[in-house]
Amino acid sequence: MAYREFDAPVLSRRALFRSGALLTAGAAVAGIPGGSRLLAHDVGHAFPELAKMTDKYVADRKVANLLVAIGRGQEDMAHTVGGGKLAFSSDADVGLDSLYRIYSMTKPITGMATMMCIEDGHFGLDTPLAEILPAFADMRVLQTPDGSLDDTVAADTQITIRHLLTHTSGLSYIIDAKGPLLAAYVENGLVGGRVSRMPIPGLPEVTPAPSLEAFADRLATLPLVAQPGTKWIYSASIDLLGRVVEVASGMSFEDFLQTRIFDPCGMTSTYFAVPDSERARLTTNYGMLGTTPIPIDPGPSSVFLDPPQFPAGGGGLVSSARDYDRFLRMLLGYGKLDSVQVMESDTVRTAVSNLLPAGVDTKGSWVEGEGFGAGGRSKNGQYGWGGAAGTLAAVDYSLDLRTGLYTQYMPPETFPIREEFIKALTADLQAMKAAA
Repeated sequence: MAYREFDAPVLSRRALFRSGALLTAGAAVAGIPGGSRLLAHDVGHAFPELAKMTDKYVADRKVANLLVAIGRGQEDMAHTVGGGKLAFSSDADVGLDSLYRIYSMTKPITGMATMMCIEDGHFGLDTPLAEILPAFADMRVLQTPDGSLDDTVAADTQITIRHLLTHTSGLSYIIDAKGPLLAAYVENGLVGGRVSRMPIPGLPEVTPAPSLEAFADRLATLPLVAQPGTKWIYSASIDLLGRVVEVASGMSFEDFLQTRIFDPCGMTSTYFAVPDSERARLTTNYGMLGTTPIPIDPGPSSVFLDPPQFPAGGGGLVSSARDYDRFLRMLLGYGKLDSVQVMESDTVRTAVSNLLPAGVDTKGSWVEGEGFGAGGRSKNGQYGWGGAAGTLAAVDYSLDLRTGLYTQYMPPETFPIREEFIKALTADLQAMKAAA
């Protein structure tokens, strides 16, 4: 692809980091007949609408790759639709083992780590955060979201673990903070994700906090933007849960994820920093100048090859479609994967259910009229979340189905890929049902 001379794309903080909120095709399809049709590795023939949609985006060179992973029940391997190259300039095909920046698809993993701590008896869903991190005992709440940091009132109630898991703690995010609070987030390095080695117009240059401990301590000094338990606000709460996990468990957050989730699930390609030996598998991430893709994080020189300042549980992971499918398969198996019981069945059932506090206001949010579980949307037997570079993954218990959508461009709203993915998948599933 020939790139014209350009000024680097101006990307809003919210558009760049925002997670996709869409899930799988929905409970309207009662089942998927003809399981034998899914025995092949590439199942584009069985999903013609999905194949047409993915192939068109790649053929039109809107994206370098668009890969869908689909698995039924406890089938050992996900099957694929679509494809493409690691980058527009690459000859290497993408596949189940290609590495993608999954950004906020990290959140369900952190959510499950938190639920494991509950399973271990370290705390409960409604345990006050201050019992684990005392610095959060006396929080203040801004009178107006963009007002002075001194114009506050006392929090009416304590932040709880449930609040953190469901984005109802009253905390904000650097992508949504305004005025003096935004300046304070920037000054304190309260950012949970990395984008590029180069400055991105429209985004502040931020030096991340040097550790999860420092991240948590600095966050505790700043006011909330809403009273805890009253409003759904996408926030840094899932990043904060990384610190909760390590304090409660006595392990570093990275070690906890590795020993309790990645190793038992056989996830061998999920990293906060991609090893140099795996560099050749890493896709390139693009920023969109209008609809023109500009490489902002080339795979061979990616910022994700460097260790992060701290492991961001809200958006810091790189993973493969194969690895993330194993995580989804564990959830679909209610905590069991092959012969390994990674989580207790009841823990998973609770984690993927609606955990929103009673009476919380979701109006105008990405989850209006829906539920939210441990780090991901919960709706009609579905659980999952998306990432800022266009990825999306979910389990659907009503269909016994797990799905993942993988591509790399920002912001994801540039193209209606997620909406078209769900529409095409629904059409193919309904056609399968009608044919049976």
